[in-house]
Amino acid sequence: MKRVAALTRRTALAGLTALTIAGKVTGQTRPADGLFLHGVASGDPDATSVVLWTRITTPSDVEVECEMATDAAFQNIVWRARQMASADRDFTTKFVASRLKPGARYHYRFRAGDAVSRTGQTRTLPVGRVERLGIALASCSNFAFGYFNAYDAIAKDTAVDFVLHTGDYIYEYAADGWGGDVARKIGRVHEPANEIVSLSDYRTRHAQYKTDAGSQNMLAAKPLLACWDDHESANNPWVGGAQNHQPDKEGDWATRRAAAIQAYYEWMPVREPVPGRTRMQFWRHYSFGDIATLSTLETRHTARALQVDYTPFYTTITSRTDADAMERDRIGAPDRRLISAEQESDLAAAWAQSKQLAQPWRLIGNPMPIARTRMPDVVALGTIPNPETQAKPLDEAKELAWKGKWNLPFYPDTWDGYEWARERFYTQARAAGVDDLIFLTGDSHSFWANRLADASGRPTGIELGTAGITSPGDFVGSGFDRATAAKLDAAFAAHNPEVLWTDNLHQGYVRLELTRAVGRATFVGVDNISTRRYRTYPVSQWQVVRGAEGLDLKRSS
Repeated sequence: MKRVAALTRRTALAGLTALTIAGKVTGQTRPADGLFLHGVASGDPDATSVVLWTRITTPSDVEVECEMATDAAFQNIVWRARQMASADRDFTTKFVASRLKPGARYHYRFRAGDAVSRTGQTRTLPVGRVERLGIALASCSNFAFGYFNAYDAIAKDTAVDFVLHTGDYIYEYAADGWGGDVARKIGRVHEPANEIVSLSDYRTRHAQYKTDAGSQNMLAAKPLLACWDDHESANNPWVGGAQNHQPDKEGDWATRRAAAIQAYYEWMPVREPVPGRTRMQFWRHYSFGDIATLSTLETRHTARALQVDYTPFYTTITSRTDADAMERDRIGAPDRRLISAEQESDLAAAWAQSKQLAQPWRLIGNPMPIARTRMPDVVALGTIPNPETQAKPLDEAKELAWKGKWNLPFYPDTWDGYEWARERFYTQARAAGVDDLIFLTGDSHSFWANRLADASGRPTGIELGTAGITSPGDFVGSGFDRATAAKLDAAFAAHNPEVLWTDNLHQGYVRLELTRAVGRATFVGVDNISTRRYRTYPVSQWQVVRGAEGLDLKRSS
């Protein structure tokens, strides 16, 4: 999802000291791994097992051995297994290393013939008493727009135990699509050149993304907790199609979606579904001892109703009454779902277990923003010129002006376009005794610090949103200069009670550190994605605290 897209088809304790590369110029090198050109990865852990992944660059079947040890020299090997890498899985292999110790760190590697992969590091989920937890929140890594330097920074961030990736791990666009001009300048043109539609296309695109050195370093250094959003298949999908899928040119949507999901499961360190579940039912629950539970959401393929398209309303809304009616009858219509009934049941069970364990923190891996973000009247505020007076106004400026005039939700592909689903989520959480959720959110290419509430104003938790790994912020990426983009951010924060702060000027990630009493969120920026040399710095830092009305965010810098 791109936040401005309706008018076009292109759619301190934990500060610098914990971020070991902060302020340092860092380069990346990709090791020559022979058959292991796409690196190694681990993910989807539980207390006694973890998924280990690699891919063999070979034209024919080959046996792969995976081994895990408690030491980097592999003197104490605790687990070993073999399997065949074959064409039916694009020569990817996934092992589930089992009978491991809870909360333990391990080293792992792969062998194929005489070739040995690089060594990866991983860990299992803890049980019992846990004093702190560090999670990196990442999203929106578009190969065409630059190097995945933020991934490399996460790899080196000693305060991070696990990486939560909330989607847009790949992008489906053609080489001449969004980001194509940048890609040609820096040598990161999408492969294949066409928009990806077939299984072969999706496999090729995943393979390209996993050649990035920063990506390889992060996946080898930290276990991945993943969920998907839209671009893993096509922009803005719902259960019956997608905005960026044209059946007359690209065939059957269900066939394309199945290809995208198959390639995702082949190329990502995620578990196969348990009996009775399908690959589309891709949500997870992770319990970190007695400190936190993380539940990831699937909001694209199992329940999502068709998005509301503003385009037909550009000429029909002529009054506040018209705008209110559209919101009531279309955006607020009952039974417009985002998550399935099965997922709701699993969430209720996870929250009940969390309360039973007396965990202080309940996290949601959230693919797209949930805070209420209405468009301020940026023309009346003087933030942007009136497009009607401009000779060649930006299409995005015309869209912002129209939304702001009627105070409409900014982007109806997010939870803002599904008011019934959002209220249902909050109601079900409250029924489980949960009104202190921390939403960890991607998709918008912007940093967010949001204080959430239901429709009646009762607090429901907070939201921390991350900028893109490379995808540009909405306003900067839409042609506004940086000064205007910063003013638009400020206008959003001033206009929307739930938005404490937002920033679309940077690329980077969010580091969330939780102790039993407080949390700290550091919004980490990277200064360069055009080459592999970069610096990191804290863009902003916030404390997560508990007050009389639940969770709150207090800015610390």
